[in-house]
Amino acid sequence: MKRISLSYYILSVSLLSVFSLQQSYAQSYRQERALENRIVDAVSDFNDGRYGEAAEKLESIAAADPDNDAAHYYLGMADFLQNDYAAAEEELQAAVRLDSTNFWYRYRLAAVYAATDRKELTVDIYNGLLRDFPKKSDIYYSLIDLYLSMGRLEDALSTLDQIDTVFGKNDISIMTRFDILRRLGRQEEAYQVLEAYNREYSSPQVLSLLGDYRMSMYDDSTALAFYQEALDIAPDFVPAMLGKSEVYRMTRRYDDYFRTLDNFVSDKDIPSQGKCDYLKALVQHSDPNFLSRFQPSLDSVMTVCMAVHPADSAVTALAGIYYYGTGRPEKSREYFLENVRNWPESVWAAANYAEVLMYTGDWKELSSFTKEAYGKFPDELAFLEMSTLADYNLKAYDDVLATCSRIIAVAPDDSARTLTAYTTMGDIYHHVGEKTRSYKAYEQALKINPGYLPVLNNYAYFLSLDGKKLKKAYSMSKVTVEKEPDNATYLDTFGWILYLQGKSAEAKPYFKHAMLYGGKESAVTLDHYAEVLFDLGEYSLAFVYWTQAQAKDTEGEIPGLEQKIRQRKAEMNKRLK
Repeated sequence: MKRISLSYYILSVSLLSVFSLQQSYAQSYRQERALENRIVDAVSDFNDGRYGEAAEKLESIAAADPDNDAAHYYLGMADFLQNDYAAAEEELQAAVRLDSTNFWYRYRLAAVYAATDRKELTVDIYNGLLRDFPKKSDIYYSLIDLYLSMGRLEDALSTLDQIDTVFGKNDISIMTRFDILRRLGRQEEAYQVLEAYNREYSSPQVLSLLGDYRMSMYDDSTALAFYQEALDIAPDFVPAMLGKSEVYRMTRRYDDYFRTLDNFVSDKDIPSQGKCDYLKALVQHSDPNFLSRFQPSLDSVMTVCMAVHPADSAVTALAGIYYYGTGRPEKSREYFLENVRNWPESVWAAANYAEVLMYTGDWKELSSFTKEAYGKFPDELAFLEMSTLADYNLKAYDDVLATCSRIIAVAPDDSARTLTAYTTMGDIYHHVGEKTRSYKAYEQALKINPGYLPVLNNYAYFLSLDGKKLKKAYSMSKVTVEKEPDNATYLDTFGWILYLQGKSAEAKPYFKHAMLYGGKESAVTLDHYAEVLFDLGEYSLAFVYWTQAQAKDTEGEIPGLEQKIRQRKAEMNKRLK
């Protein structure tokens, strides 16, 4: 057998080792590249919002390579966005353990703690991030928001000190400090901070706040100077413009006021919503005498605003509010109707028009419009409820009943609406003389809410009118006066039931109490009290209340009242003989 030299053998072994190492390295490289490709594929799913698919792939990667921090991070984010906070926390904690220097790993873990309301843990991470990444300005403000939510106002101020040290003062930091100091009740210091900042920097926002402060101190001239300085820097800065106009209004410089107001509404660069907010507040909170005295000027302001923002729904609605508030309901309706026509798909526009129809008492138009609106917006049952109000006032009782049945059929699980529907049906059925149906409707309402006072009162009162089931009526009515002891209507019902049970002495205190809380405005309550007093032999006082009842019974609510009073006088005369 041929011998192989030792040197040749060693060389062969060496070559084999090198070849083996190369193969091993190549295989490792291929595996690494395959893993990277799988991560890229999973991240692509994540970025496209396919979080479930991304999570499945990332779980597989993390299982194969537990030390892959990126896999744990993206898996944690996928879990987080699927609201699985426990799994997200576990994966992000793993990512942080593997690479604690990565900003995003720690930041997203803080987001999990914040989402699960663990504020102290969130604070710890934010403070750690700021130690390692002191230039991350957004973290400072996130930390401040967190401190404010925890009531740690002094810590929030300390964080602002850090912002000023690292970045210098700016409008955001100074306004935040101002708000915190005011929350701490340190008002004077808060404004001193603004004044100190104003000596170094020019800020329209700070100048406007200083103007507001001076206005509150009745220092009109200084306030005006601050507002004007703000406007010199930013001519369209709305708070300064409105502040300036308010100085003129409060000091009765009305020519200057309306000139400034005209400039405000005619500026096309100022959003319409800001104009609407101010003018709406002006109309709703101004003295009626002011609105009346300066109506031509205010009309002009509205005209200019409408011209600058034609077909803007908010401005058109504002015009409707303005004309309604100044006693011109027909003109108001025109603008709300214009919004409906311009924005036929807007439920907001439809609701506003329905409301103005209700306030102006146009029941026929309200009935028609709300039914049409419900057909267009079938999720808005409020339109059907408004149609029942319109139909009731039109005395279209069948339509009211049909609409209530429709509401119950459409929204059987909406307890508030079905309760109202059954209550309305009970009232209407009794009004048209269908007592059995009325009481059945009330029973359905009480199944939904056994303690619903309007139904308990009406049901009890109607039973008392029948003179039947007075014990049941007593029990229901007693609940109402216990819950609302100052409600004159409930007191009247309970007192009347006591009277019918032969307990006039017990009934009297309830009627006396009702007289103190509006009972004197009801002809029925006055009549009932007179009956109780007559039964107790207090004739003079009884006829005093009957006289008041006659004066209040302008619509004939109590049939035969005059004849009854004559009969009672005859009875009194017999008793006194």
